Amino acid sequence: MNKLINLTVFRDFFKSSNAGGIILFICVILSLILANTPAGVGLQNLLDRRIGYESEHIHLNYSILLWINDGLMAIFFLLVGLEIKREIVEGELSSPRKASLPILCAIGGAIVPALIYVSLNAGTETASGWGIPMATDIAFALAVIGLLGKRIPPSLKIFLAALAIVDDLIAIMVIAFFYSSGIETSYLLYAAAGLSVLIIMNRLNVLNPYLYLIPGVFIWYFVHHSGIHATIAGVLVAMTIPTNDTDVESPLERLEHALVRPVNFLIIPLFAFANTNITLASEMIDGLTAPLGLGIGLGLLLGKPIGIFLMAYLCTKLNVTTLPVGGTYKQIIGVGLLAGIGFTMSIFISILSFEDALHVNEAKLSILITSILAGIAGYLFLYNSRVEQANKL
Repeated sequence: MNKLINLTVFRDFFKSSNAGGIILFICVILSLILANTPAGVGLQNLLDRRIGYESEHIHLNYSILLWINDGLMAIFFLLVGLEIKREIVEGELSSPRKASLPILCAIGGAIVPALIYVSLNAGTETASGWGIPMATDIAFALAVIGLLGKRIPPSLKIFLAALAIVDDLIAIMVIAFFYSSGIETSYLLYAAAGLSVLIIMNRLNVLNPYLYLIPGVFIWYFVHHSGIHATIAGVLVAMTIPTNDTDVESPLERLEHALVRPVNFLIIPLFAFANTNITLASEMIDGLTAPLGLGIGLGLLLGKPIGIFLMAYLCTKLNVTTLPVGGTYKQIIGVGLLAGIGFTMSIFISILSFEDALHVNEAKLSILITSILAGIAGYLFLYNSRVEQANKL
């Protein structure tokens, strides 16, 4: 029964990610079209419009764009945190043997792209963007692999989902430690106090997951003002919500079910729409072959599959773990290519990496083009690997 619940959660998430990936793609195209028409100025003015409340003691007056990037994306990170915790407690990361392959492959798939970026950008004004090619967009990647249907073994889809979840955890740690501003200790202490309340609630066996969100709002506020990026609050709150490995649906699973569709159908597409409002200019096109563009492009398109394949090969040859059931080394390369779809998280890190708007837009354009190429290449690679297997049979 427990396995049935886990499978249902995964299927709901997977189906939602497929449809969400299509909506995400539509929003990107629409945003790019609008940005390069007279309507682009009006859209940017709307995103820059400030809303909220501000007084001597409360500061919550921000642009719509910032509310999307720091506010709504905290809900996205809350869902990511829930997925990470569920996988650790009862899923693909619940035992060292099961977790070793996606964890080690995610690490390899993060380190190699970062090294490629650093090698091309060391000593330049864009060197701070090394975290951009480390990330995988789980919605887009799962949407593409979902198009392959039964042409690939289900275990490969689960492997990609687990890998992408670990990848998100790595990105979260990178943001927290390397892309946060100066720390305000007092606000951090307030956030720690709020987190302590949630931990006590967990120990007291409070099972209504929505009660955890009330202190969570205050934790978000304090983290936002502490200098650590506000979205990290979503992950911290997620880690306190109770779960179990029994056949009874846990509070974590209830909240995850409630958030999957709003996040995939509304929050991520809205983030993509707001952050791909890019007015194309000749200098941006030139930027694709500059160290910034090459670092991102080569990091995602080559670094991801190389890092993931090398880790998988070493792990299996050293008998640390095994390949996904029915999977091949060639299919691992295909999964690595899909992991090169770095859209949402990569754009998010690019916003944190640079103050120069031109560098941000160059990074976004490179991420967009590379992610499309990675998606096409990964799909074709996996499709052809299945054809080859069928021919051999």
